[in-house]
Amino acid sequence: MARRLTHVIGFDDAPFDPDYRGGVLVVGAVYAGTRLEGVISAKVRRDGADATCVLARLARGSRFYPHLQLVLLQGIALAGFNVVDVHELHRLLGVPVIVVVRRKPDLEKIRRALLEHVPGGARKWKLVEKSGPVERAARVYVQRAGISLTEAEAALKALCVTAAIPEALRTAHLIAGGIASGESRHRA
Repeated sequence: MARRLTHVIGFDDAPFDPDYRGGVLVVGAVYAGTRLEGVISAKVRRDGADATCVLARLARGSRFYPHLQLVLLQGIALAGFNVVDVHELHRLLGVPVIVVVRRKPDLEKIRRALLEHVPGGARKWKLVEKSGPVERAARVYVQRAGISLTEAEAALKALCVTAAIPEALRTAHLIAGGIASGESRHRA
């Protein structure tokens, strides 16, 4: 029987101008089941390499950490190409990590972009490869660490209320967009 994962943090980054090169806001929406319990936030460097340690520090330093059972990410990279090492994040927090995307990514296009246009792109591409295959689960695609595909699918089904994306990710997306732009504009 799959374990029931009800205490989650969903992380998403705020929109930013394509020419911007500083810190980008990342919002974590903390949920207990389908109830919003809190919001945490920090900044990560645009196209940097600090996303994994920032997310781990942010989650571990919050009052929500003792109950945390799962981390959800809206994509494997934040702030452009600041790629999260999902296995390291799982190790640092001691809870499963699921990367969620609506559509299956074009990994060859991502590889070319990283290797041809992003400083440190080869290292970042290795993190994408290390994160494992992109798999269909529920109505989305996932990459995962510390959780089976069956458990990930069960968790996603339980955490989705009105959309294919878990409520914690939808909320993080809306809050980050609203803060950065003055109004949330796009669906998660």
